[in-house]
Amino acid sequence: MDHRYYNYYEANAADISLEDITSSEQNKQILRRLRDDDLGWHDSIALGREGPFYFGVGNSRLLRVREGDDLGWLGYFIGRSVKLQGLEILDLPEHEGGEQQMHAFLDGVARSQSIQRVQVNEQLGEYLSTAILRALGNMTQLEELFYNRNNLDSNGCSVLRTLLESGACKLKELWLYNDNIGDDGVAALASGLRSIAPSLKTLGLSWNSIGNDGLSALVAALESCTGLEILDLSGNDFSLAAAGLGTLSKWLQTAVLNLDELRLRECGIDDEGLQALTEGATNHCKDLNLSGNDSITASGLRYLSTSLQSDTCRLENLLIGSINIGDDGAEVLARGLIGNKVLRCLDEGDIAITPVGWYAFSTALCDTSSVNNTYLSNHTVQELFNYSYDEDEEEDIQKSVFLYLKLNKEHPEDAAVCKILMNHTHLDMTPLLLWELKFLPLAVGWFERAKHCTTLSIDEDDPDNTKRVLEESEEVFQSRALTALYEFIRGMTEKVLERRDELALVAACDDKIAMVKEESDRKITQLEDENKRLRGILKSMRNALDKALKE
Repeated sequence: MDHRYYNYYEANAADISLEDITSSEQNKQILRRLRDDDLGWHDSIALGREGPFYFGVGNSRLLRVREGDDLGWLGYFIGRSVKLQGLEILDLPEHEGGEQQMHAFLDGVARSQSIQRVQVNEQLGEYLSTAILRALGNMTQLEELFYNRNNLDSNGCSVLRTLLESGACKLKELWLYNDNIGDDGVAALASGLRSIAPSLKTLGLSWNSIGNDGLSALVAALESCTGLEILDLSGNDFSLAAAGLGTLSKWLQTAVLNLDELRLRECGIDDEGLQALTEGATNHCKDLNLSGNDSITASGLRYLSTSLQSDTCRLENLLIGSINIGDDGAEVLARGLIGNKVLRCLDEGDIAITPVGWYAFSTALCDTSSVNNTYLSNHTVQELFNYSYDEDEEEDIQKSVFLYLKLNKEHPEDAAVCKILMNHTHLDMTPLLLWELKFLPLAVGWFERAKHCTTLSIDEDDPDNTKRVLEESEEVFQSRALTALYEFIRGMTEKVLERRDELALVAACDDKIAMVKEESDRKITQLEDENKRLRGILKSMRNALDKALKE
């Protein structure tokens, strides 16, 4: 087959019969929509081969390439469309025309001025995979590139680096999944990543055989990625990458960014690696996925727990599924929840803990040892794991955890008050007496605001089945409030009486002091008079002596 250039397709586009260049009615309709730019609600097409089921790809936009499909015309119509925004190359079988048809196809694709999202899946071979990357170099509007399972060797990484360095693409998302990049590949891509750093929002490098050196090289390349929101490094081997994880943590602490998501699922991270990572990850990420790192033990979780208690913790979702934390780990994590006001979800997957672990979580969510401790418990966590409780001897403690989580989720503003009312039927007002009567309006206001808790309910497993939070009527609540206020006022009366006794004792002391002072003043006056009398006598004696001497 002779090589066809773009001018050939341009000259014959008006006369070409779609039946002659397609193998099926489905493919003909897709080409018709591309030719007429009448895509309807479809903004993308997908290319695959006959047979396989492609998850998430609707048949109405899937063109299954067979003998009889002219890829040159397909590329031409793709390049002409001004409405096509996405192209997925799931698989391309070899057929008549071979590289010439593929060249014509990619030449047409390269002319597209509308495609913003390209996804390339499966092993397409070195020629095709690199040819696709070269074709993307003209797409200045391209924002998202998914390049998965294509075993990028040094040549492929070099071509991709050239694409990124060209400045033509202002990529917002770059996903390289299971491409066997390795540490050398990351080093080769580093300059390209620096080139797209100002626009990059999402970077996925999962399952790419990256280790400590590659991680350190990646962090250095991301220093100027101030807008990065998602970083996915799952499936790489960081079992010996404590240094690299420490570099990642320091970058998160010093970079001018706050990640929404950091995914490190199944990376072989151990306690040492977790220690190196924790501070940066918890203080500068909203979502942290550590699932599948089964080398982490309760000892490593202590670093995580300490960071959760920090006032600078930013973490809202923490995933640690498939880590056998046990009761020791449950107690460690539960301590981290106390005082934490940002974490919403602690997903541990299906965990195996005894009532000891359950009790630790229950206490973190509602410490019933005192009203103050109940108030200081965790009222923000809404999910702990894939929760379900069994109808056995542990039911009560698991039910309490379930109830407190529901309260935090459905009534976050009232959770603390509800827990106090649920677990402290008698509110001891004695500690509040030191505030004296100025606290009384505050106490009345608190009960007034708490009154509507008697009307609150939560959904149980069945959304149609609700349960009241407080199993008491408004009258019973009012009685509790009046009793507490009465005890407060009575306590204040006792305080007043104690104060009167104190004042009487002070007055008596003042009288005693006054009497002593009066007696002291009287004696001083007497001494002064006696002194004056003696001085008079002495003066008379001197006068008499002087007169006798003169005679």
